Amino acid sequence: MESNWTRPYRPGIGRWLVIVWEAAALALFAWATIRQFDLTGHHVTLVGCTMAALWVVGAHRILQMGAYVGVTGLRIHGLLRSRTMHWREVAHVRLHKATHRVGPWEIESGMTVLIDRHDGSTINTELWAQGVDFHSRPGVFRAVYHELRTRHQKATS
Repeated sequence: MESNWTRPYRPGIGRWLVIVWEAAALALFAWATIRQFDLTGHHVTLVGCTMAALWVVGAHRILQMGAYVGVTGLRIHGLLRSRTMHWREVAHVRLHKATHRVGPWEIESGMTVLIDRHDGSTINTELWAQGVDFHSRPGVFRAVYHELRTRHQKATS
């Protein structure tokens, strides 16, 4: 596979809100840990540095999340792992109306892009119409979906 991957959209402002929220949550967790265990001196520094390192790693992964396209394939960066597929492994790029079941109720959560592979498996993407990148930009969501479909069709024809 190539090393030249491009994301066909700019990340939304929501990602920065998530990163700020993450920093505040980790700071609160560090403060509670220090108070709970009556830590002083080097232990406070250790907790602070650990939380800062977790925040940097998490923020980097959040900023990298998404779908990247290249001439030979598609790369999906998730929070914990990444997948790379050749276009010939992809059977379909499709929209899916996601719903979640909570007891007897079914809650719609909007449209998402799914990748169907020739082996029958389905790959979830980070592309969600109500997500941090596309919540107030539905036109961008549709454009990214069409870009993925177009690239797939060109590569397989």
